[in-house]
Amino acid sequence: MSSTTAGKPQTRLAPGDIAPRFTVADQDGNKVALTGFAGAPLVVYFYPADDTPGCTTEACQFNDNLSVFQSSGASVVGISPDGSESHRKFRAKYGLQFPLLSDPDHKVMASYGAWGEKTLYGRKSVGVIRSTFLIGADGRIVRAWYNVRANGHAAKVLEELSKSSGIS
Repeated sequence: MSSTTAGKPQTRLAPGDIAPRFTVADQDGNKVALTGFAGAPLVVYFYPADDTPGCTTEACQFNDNLSVFQSSGASVVGISPDGSESHRKFRAKYGLQFPLLSDPDHKVMASYGAWGEKTLYGRKSVGVIRSTFLIGADGRIVRAWYNVRANGHAAKVLEELSKSSGIS
């Protein structure tokens, strides 16, 4: 499904869509590719910025539940426009144990529909649309969440992971 934002089509992924491939740098500058997670479920969440209140809440809740995600066979990665140094500091400050990936040119975000026009406090702007994708072992979208609320979101993703029969 796609909608139009400021004259430009904005992609919205839906269950069954093939997850757009990406290769970006992690917090240590290593290249991380979507294909490296093939054969197992993956949670990819897009967030606006390291060490901000909502993003910290979301990251810490994913981290607090990381062992449950892993026991379900799933990996978790966070993606923001921030660079490797910012990611390293953010991970160290909060003890985050999953990779944080950098998308400074917003290409990966745009391919997932997580970059575009949004409204915050009644003002329209262009930026990161807080979004999460549960990708099945087959590389297809199992569930897409757009414009999520950070607090409590990790639990919703875990719930979907546990009930989803599309993840094998």
